[in-house]
Amino acid sequence: MTKDTLLTGVLLLASALPATAADISFSPEAMMAWPTRSFEGETEYRVVEREGTRVLQARSKEQASAKYLEMEVNLERTPYLHWCWQVSGIHHGVDERTRAGDDYPARVYVARKTGILPWQVQSVNYVWASGQPQGADWPNAFTSRAHLLALQSGESRVGEWVAEVRHVGEDFASLFGDQADRLDGVALMSDGDNAGVDATAWFSNLGFSASDEPPDCP
Repeated sequence: MTKDTLLTGVLLLASALPATAADISFSPEAMMAWPTRSFEGETEYRVVEREGTRVLQARSKEQASAKYLEMEVNLERTPYLHWCWQVSGIHHGVDERTRAGDDYPARVYVARKTGILPWQVQSVNYVWASGQPQGADWPNAFTSRAHLLALQSGESRVGEWVAEVRHVGEDFASLFGDQADRLDGVALMSDGDNAGVDATAWFSNLGFSASDEPPDCP
């Protein structure tokens, strides 16, 4: 199983949590407790304190493993995905459109089932790109069922906390031609296994909301 098809298989393994009308938020401790899926070695995850705030740290040294959560999210109630992230650096010299360059210092991705068969899952990967420009999107080199979207790119904001807000349904419509009204899972990771590169990322304030207001970053 490739990194970008992670949720294709695991979404069928456990019961989804019920969606509610209330906003959904995940603490660093909650994200730390999510199951881990290893692809090549183990990205090191731990809760740390930065700028006086507890956050989830993901440190990859030529490794790749993801934290993922299977749950149902009603995008008609909470259409906006929000989070804060920071990276220590980018992956120089990679071509993210190739299998050899399918590595990112930080990524957050969401998935939805499109049928009853295991491979009938689509995912949107929000990435901090190294080579592709900000705003670029492209299909994953391993599967057309996963699409990448570069929200940040390059070194201009390395070492800085950045707040993100995305209307998930609209992103599915733009990338797959069909607006999603629900999700079945969310995941995050830092990876460097394909290109043999290292990076550290930090995540906080991940959740779903009815508001498009960006989160307050550490």
